[in-house]
Amino acid sequence: MTRTTADVTFLRGYNQALVMAVGRTARTFERSTVVNATGLTPQAVSKVIARLIADGLIRSAGVRRASIGKPAVVYELVPDSRYAIGAHVARRTLRLVLVDLAGAVHHSAVSPLPSDFIPEQLLHTLNSGIDAITSGNDLRGRLTGVGLGMIGPLDHEHGLVRDAHGLRHWHDVPLREIAEAYLGLPVHLDKDVAAGITAEAWRHGGTFGDAALIMVESGIGGGFWLGGGAHRGAHTNAGEFGHTVVDLDGPLCVCGRHGCLEIVHNQAADAGDIPRAARVLAVGVVNLLQTLDLAHVVLAGADLLRHADTYLAAVEQAVQADARRRDWLSTDVALSSLGADAIAAGAAMQVLDNQYGIPDLAPLAKSNPPLPQRTGRWRASLMLER
Repeated sequence: MTRTTADVTFLRGYNQALVMAVGRTARTFERSTVVNATGLTPQAVSKVIARLIADGLIRSAGVRRASIGKPAVVYELVPDSRYAIGAHVARRTLRLVLVDLAGAVHHSAVSPLPSDFIPEQLLHTLNSGIDAITSGNDLRGRLTGVGLGMIGPLDHEHGLVRDAHGLRHWHDVPLREIAEAYLGLPVHLDKDVAAGITAEAWRHGGTFGDAALIMVESGIGGGFWLGGGAHRGAHTNAGEFGHTVVDLDGPLCVCGRHGCLEIVHNQAADAGDIPRAARVLAVGVVNLLQTLDLAHVVLAGADLLRHADTYLAAVEQAVQADARRRDWLSTDVALSSLGADAIAAGAAMQVLDNQYGIPDLAPLAKSNPPLPQRTGRWRASLMLER
């Protein structure tokens, strides 16, 4: 494929993603809505809309008749045209959800996993759950793929579970590869917390700034949304928030360190002292805010949600008490809008993003300015779409 052909293919995908983003945000939209929101030319928008209608992703929703000028065709997303299944792999359970193209959760189910489960046991439970969701309907033909939100450490780029904390049989397991072969479906693998913060970003839309999702479920992790995307780090293993040390002389953690936030928190929780466990978590959150200066902190995870009011109050109080300049250093603290489904729903949304979201800018972005600025060669490339 020539560079020009690759640029045109990329550009069409990018422009399609921009139109899809408008469709997910607005209940109905016109061609002019997309032009104003994206900066694309009317001709480019018309071409993209035609392709999306042909693929069944959007449809006409009537016309709007203005007092002057031609009537404008109104369009809407077709939510049930595509689905994805998301999975949250925890140490004790597997949660599966079915998510449509608009990000709505249509089905949620939890299955137990054996203690210290092996990959084959996970794949069997996963396959059975997918069969239960898709049996008796025509969903298979509209199923885009399966997203897995998994315990770390994890190599997202290569689809490997490196050494999942607390699971002895998960050393360098190529989970993405073996899951695709077992399920016969495309599989997207990411850390649980990266999936969770993706779900929150979908729900909040353009108002979502730099943020963290703090998950408490068996362990403690942090998912980060920085600069408009999920932050995975140099080795795609960002998010080990629970393994930051808060007590140099503290108890031994499963990761091999002493005094990690996770083990100090868990000891308090296991002793039934939930207020203290919440305060320990709050100390970690404040440390994180001092490091990253975040606009939002989202609290999630089954263990946290069982005592949601206690955790929310402790974190809010710690954040407010530590604010040195409340007039400009402010952080919104809230519970996840998706509750216990946050990780699984986010994993499904990542699958939909891979197919119908903004494409990965690499490798083109390595040698070119970011596309939204539309400067230099990208302006010339935009002309190809018109």
